[in-house]
Amino acid sequence: MVWYFAYGSNMNPARLVEARLRPEGVEVASRVCGRLDDWRLAFNKLRQTSPPSGAGNIVMSPGETVYGTLNEMPEAGLAVLDRYEGVTTGQYRREIVKVVRSDTGQPVEAVTYVALKLGADDLRPLREYLAHLLAGRDLLPADYCARLERQGLAD
Repeated sequence: MVWYFAYGSNMNPARLVEARLRPEGVEVASRVCGRLDDWRLAFNKLRQTSPPSGAGNIVMSPGETVYGTLNEMPEAGLAVLDRYEGVTTGQYRREIVKVVRSDTGQPVEAVTYVALKLGADDLRPLREYLAHLLAGRDLLPADYCARLERQGLAD
C-alpha cells in the first residue's frame, strides 16, 4: 500500500475513486486529511479551456502549508494516476513528500504530482474545477476551505 496526497481536483472522491481508480480495479483503503508544510497551492498549470484557466499545482514555499487528502491505496493505483496526470507526456512528475496526518499528527511518506509545464503565475481556476477541491471539505480544515472559496476565478 502507498499513500497518495491529492491537493487539487483529485480531492473530490467522486473524481478520484469513482471515475479514475475504481474502473481500473483499484480501491482506496482509507482517506484522511493531510498537511504538507513548506509548499503552497498554485493554479499555474495552464488548462486549455475557454477562458484559459489554471489547474492545481504545488510550489515549494517555506512557511506556507497545503492541505489535501491522503489516500491509502495499492501501488497499482499510481500507474492509473500517472496516466491521468500525464506523467509520460511531461505534464506532471511524481514527487515523494512528507505529509502530516491530521488524525494522528504523524508524518507519512506520500506520492504527489508536481506540474512541469507551467503557465503564468496569475492563472485562476474555473468555478467547476475549484468545486472539485472543495469536495474535500469533509476532511479539510474550515479555514482552508474558506481560503479556497475566496480564490479568484477565471469565469
